Amino acid sequence: MILDSEMQKPQIEYPCQWAYKVIGSDVNKILLAIETAAMGLSYDVSPSNVSSNGKYFSLNLKLEVPNETVRNLIYEKLGNSPDVKFVL
Repeated sequence: MILDSEMQKPQIEYPCQWAYKVIGSDVNKILLAIETAAMGLSYDVSPSNVSSNGKYFSLNLKLEVPNETVRNLIYEKLGNSPDVKFVL
């Protein structure tokens, strides 16, 4: 990743590995949202954290994205899922 000093937007070379942190209250529903968002792509999911009261769970999603459009589409699909509270 190279930072363009004029635009202050990183230049990302595709394809590249990308990671999302997906947070929700039901691990199984989060996994279904990930499966839907990353349909057709190979990905890895690993546990990340559980909130102190046990109400929220976070999972790490790692995959290779072919271009910015796909990267943004996955982010939008995850963010629009009713079972996902946050995507980082």
